Amino acid sequence: MKHLFARFATKVSEWAGKPIVFILALIAVIIWAALGPFFDYSETWQLVINTGTTIITFLMVFVLQNAQTRDTRAIQAKLNEIILTSHAENRFIGIENLDEEELKRLDELVAKAAKGRGETEACRTVEAETVQAMPSKKTEVRKRPVNAKASKGKQRPLEKN
Repeated sequence: MKHLFARFATKVSEWAGKPIVFILALIAVIIWAALGPFFDYSETWQLVINTGTTIITFLMVFVLQNAQTRDTRAIQAKLNEIILTSHAENRFIGIENLDEEELKRLDELVAKAAKGRGETEACRTVEAETVQAMPSKKTEVRKRPVNAKASKGKQRPLEKN
């Protein structure tokens, strides 16, 4: 059932994002508006568009959220793989679970490091604050070997050591 809904959500979200779907929705609204004088702008005429759009919106929220959640998880897995196989810091794995304040602070610290302002000092600050900000289970992220380049070819990032 999960896989069926996942495939359905992916197809619907792809379909809903196409320009033709927007054009069709716009045409439906224009037809509805044009029929207003014919139905004397009655409550039933208004109820048709209100009910239709409410039902579609309600259902699309769940479908699009499902597709977006899966896409986000896939992106996070890909980024984690890149972090594990590069010179990036392993401690950044899992930071998507930090709260908004912690993420803003981390973003500021990384921006300082990127500007070249005492890159080593800023990175140490990022490391210290990241470890403090991350929940205890997240601080157990696998540490990079001392010689990351030498072990890079040998290490399979998603295998257990």
